[in-house]
Amino acid sequence: MSSEMAGKVTNVVIAGLGGQGVVKASDILADAAFRAGLDVKKAEVHGMSQRGGSVASDVRFGARVLSPMVPAGAADFLVILSSDQVDNNLPVLKPGGVLIRPEMVNENDLPSKRSLNIALIGMLSKHLDLPEALWQEALKAALPEKGMEANVKAFEMGRSLA
Repeated sequence: MSSEMAGKVTNVVIAGLGGQGVVKASDILADAAFRAGLDVKKAEVHGMSQRGGSVASDVRFGARVLSPMVPAGAADFLVILSSDQVDNNLPVLKPGGVLIRPEMVNENDLPSKRSLNIALIGMLSKHLDLPEALWQEALKAALPEKGMEANVKAFEMGRSLA
């Protein structure tokens, strides 16, 4: 990790619909940052998520993080898992921030339809100064062995598209 990254707090918001793996994706990001020795705070907002409603998860990490919530207009990265969630989450992205959208991945190329969240986290990983080995450890810790091969392929696909 660069000394530049250690001094600042990185703000990431992951948003989508219930059942798309928003919370799982944020768990993987938070774990990778934690494994890098960073202070990590995480918060989720569940609407009617059990019924396919909006879900957003804030992940903040750096040398010292005081609050788990990303302030409006302060997200360095906004990862959206469902296209219809872009407009209502865009206000959280800071000017010049990075928007990662589901259209950036061809879902037909994914090894599993359920791995879009992992592919988008793979794209995000290319923008963050966290060692790839830590991402792999976080994936293995968070995901079941059964679908691991498909998820690792989806993660690598996302990294290659970034």
